[in-house]
Amino acid sequence: MTRRILVTSALPYANGPIHIGHLVEYIQTDIWVRFQKLIGNRCVYICADDTHGTAIMIRARKENRSEEDLIADMSGQHQRDFSGFHVQFDHYGSTHSEANREQCHFVWSALRKADLVVERSVDQLYDPEVGTFLADRFVRGTCPVCGREDQPGDNCVCGATYTPIELINPKSTLSGATPEVRSAVHLFVQLEKLRSLLSEWIDSSDALQKETANYLKGYFLAADKELKDWDISRPGPYFGFEIPDSPGNYWYVWFDAPIGYIGSTAQWCQAHGESLDDWWRSPETEIHHFIGKDITYFHTLFWPGMLHTAGFQLPTKVHIHGFLNVGGEKMSKSTGTLISAETYLKHADPDLLRYFYASKLTPRVEDLDLGIDEFVEKVNSDLVGKVVNLASRVGKFAGLTGLSTEYPDDGGLFERAAEAGDAIAAAYEATDYSRATRLIMELADAANPYVEHAKPWEMKKDPQRLDELRDVVTVALNLFRQLAIYLAPVLPSLADKCAALLGDPLTSWDQSKSPLLGTPVQKFKRMMERLQPEDIQKMIEESKQAADADAAAEALPSFNDSDQPLKDEPLAEEITIEDFAKVDLRVARVVAAEQVPEANKLLKLTLSLGGEERRQVFAGIKAAYEPEQLVGRLVVMVANLKPRKMRFGLSEGMVTAAGPGGAEVFILGIDEGAQPGQRVH
Repeated sequence: MTRRILVTSALPYANGPIHIGHLVEYIQTDIWVRFQKLIGNRCVYICADDTHGTAIMIRARKENRSEEDLIADMSGQHQRDFSGFHVQFDHYGSTHSEANREQCHFVWSALRKADLVVERSVDQLYDPEVGTFLADRFVRGTCPVCGREDQPGDNCVCGATYTPIELINPKSTLSGATPEVRSAVHLFVQLEKLRSLLSEWIDSSDALQKETANYLKGYFLAADKELKDWDISRPGPYFGFEIPDSPGNYWYVWFDAPIGYIGSTAQWCQAHGESLDDWWRSPETEIHHFIGKDITYFHTLFWPGMLHTAGFQLPTKVHIHGFLNVGGEKMSKSTGTLISAETYLKHADPDLLRYFYASKLTPRVEDLDLGIDEFVEKVNSDLVGKVVNLASRVGKFAGLTGLSTEYPDDGGLFERAAEAGDAIAAAYEATDYSRATRLIMELADAANPYVEHAKPWEMKKDPQRLDELRDVVTVALNLFRQLAIYLAPVLPSLADKCAALLGDPLTSWDQSKSPLLGTPVQKFKRMMERLQPEDIQKMIEESKQAADADAAAEALPSFNDSDQPLKDEPLAEEITIEDFAKVDLRVARVVAAEQVPEANKLLKLTLSLGGEERRQVFAGIKAAYEPEQLVGRLVVMVANLKPRKMRFGLSEGMVTAAGPGGAEVFILGIDEGAQPGQRVH
């Protein structure tokens, strides 16, 4: 019987690029969805950008553009990166949509009718320097439960959840200031009233991994503990949906983000003539969420409570994965291991990372480690040395022979591989991709000796052995085709290349049970390149340079409205007049200016110092100036600053500017009578 399955991944936040840590989840989900479609189930994969919150508002202000412009730009970047890694969504939406607003209103109305909402004044952290209440993500401090330092404002890696005000030694990440405690009206959902529902769901269903269910029952649902009320509002200013019956308050991002699953499904349904009730209110539909362990609490307590109250189906399964480490360490910008999807794709095949992640992913909540040497060795050995090797060793002869009309005797290799399909399918179904890839590699290990023993390259030399050669080609390519089918959820590009070679699209898991016979074979083309250690080093180096460039762009001096130094910001070390005299300030004319697409804050300027001398300078003024505003303008530049190599190119000086930062940065002007190259005293 065909199953109807709705699948979601956690919504990526629209405040930054996709990196290889994020990709663990989306690749894990995409593999499962592709497998379900390959075995004939009706499976729809829904995702969207998570777009609301203070972080979006603050960044948009810094970049001198609207929040809508920012989130549209980030959505394009996210979808580009996902596509680059062959992650295929059936619909990709946004939480900032009318469809999502409508669903938020519906859920809110249901919560109100169920008498689950209470209002009270609460103390909240406020940044006195920036002038705003601080969202959880803008506060870091020491966890009040385990004592771990530098944790975010709502949850710790130990699993504890808390409010920002409970943090020990909190600091604002916006300004570095110690926040003040101020009161504001907030709205809460009384989760304790949903205790029996949540306990029953956790106990009676297979929705959660065992370790997750035990953790929730022991930490949150223990008899001696009361579930805390869930704070679902934030006072303005805030970028999000205003609460209709509480003017001046907005739904907290964690309220409308999961509802985005439903809102985006509604958009897909409207585009395809489907009923939303069939996908979110029907017991015939399975709902599967894939998330990281850091957001377990939201998806296993808040979310089921909201769904039940509003009359939606509860999740069939919440698949929870661990974090990604690189070389045994947490990913880091400073070490270059926080590699963006865009950077990775410049240097390596995305299928290689998909395979490596698959080889590590199990149904358990475990962290993954991307060891560089292991990564290179595994993908080269398994994919190039075993799977692709099976096709490449006979591919050059296949165009000459085609495939035999009857399947030759192969000692039972094809039959055993066909029988293994059930175990491989069961592993995929259970999200035990590590087991699935091991079983597939065992088949590859069994198939390769057949070709090695047959020596088709020697048969090719003897015209009398053409039929033998055709039989060897037929066996080798059919065994390769089986591997390509079994690996199709992980390696969609390889499946496409196999289909092109044999003229037979791979559309069904059952194709692995019957050999392909009596057809021509297309000219063989190289299917996969070996990964080199230097490819990874290039990614790391480029990532380091990107981090340095961002740090340099942040380093513009800041001033307040008075002539006093900013609070808690000591004066720099004293210099002498001789030190200052070393700075060579020159008049320069901007002859070209352009955006740097991969940089958040930089513009690329070409400056003329008179005559033929040109300098290329990267300036952190993107939020303050459009490139066309600068062309032809005279500026003052530091002409003797040591050139700095950045990932975008060489920066050969600095343009002088002043201001508090962001959109309020002002290039120092110069009289139009001045000449390029003239020294400024």
